[in-house]
Amino acid sequence: MCHRHPKAEAPVSCNRCDRPICTDCMISAPVGWQCPTCVKGAPVVRNMRDVRAGGSLTGERPYVTFGLIGVAVAGFLLQNADPTIGSRYAISAFGIANGRLEQLVTAGFLHAGLIHLLFNMLLLFQLGGSLEARLGRLRFGALFFAGLLGGAIGELLLGRPDVAALGASGAVFALMGAIVVLPRRSRFGIEGSVGGLLVINLVITFLIPGIAIGGHLGGLAVGLLVGLVLRLLGDRDDQARVAAGAGFAIALTVALALAASPVADWAIQRRLG
Repeated sequence: MCHRHPKAEAPVSCNRCDRPICTDCMISAPVGWQCPTCVKGAPVVRNMRDVRAGGSLTGERPYVTFGLIGVAVAGFLLQNADPTIGSRYAISAFGIANGRLEQLVTAGFLHAGLIHLLFNMLLLFQLGGSLEARLGRLRFGALFFAGLLGGAIGELLLGRPDVAALGASGAVFALMGAIVVLPRRSRFGIEGSVGGLLVINLVITFLIPGIAIGGHLGGLAVGLLVGLVLRLLGDRDDQARVAAGAGFAIALTVALALAASPVADWAIQRRLG
């Protein structure tokens, strides 16, 4: 029975607090449903009664996710307008060793083709919508960029120093890793299927030639680590836990950035030696 209406049947549970809710209390979230108690001043939404009356479902919008997708799309358009952008801003050990540290970030917003872009952006939309609603914009953004840097370092370690890599896959793998580690709130939607999705993507990583294996594994490792820390801290929305979780992810991002040049030098020496 619904925790707010004891006489009403509860077909689902709230995505945040896991308490049962009836159809009149079901408020749309980016993934699943939330109860009115957990919404806490989110933008105006419509419940299931509104939908039956012909209304539309709206919920808290994942603006950081939308922004990241917008930057990636803009990067792809710039690549098509100027083909040299891909070669200048994709990541390679030689580029990082020569002081092109901006490649650690810019490579994550460039893609090798339309299919590559669409695949990554679809996963970012699905995974980002779920995690941003759950973790909040600060922790989600910190997790994304930590994964982006983790993928860059992974590619420097395992990739060829003379071959440039690009794409948001490292960050996307980080999001999958975090969802796997965090307590599951629902058996439905992306949280319920992310384990199988991760396995499929790992199989694709090793079976299809030309994929940046190091980028995928590096992003995944960072996502698992950050997700574990967030799980230990708890993902409730009190300021201390939010600050601690975001602070860890930001500190990890800075540490990975500082390690990039030594790692690139090592990769080049390994290749030349």
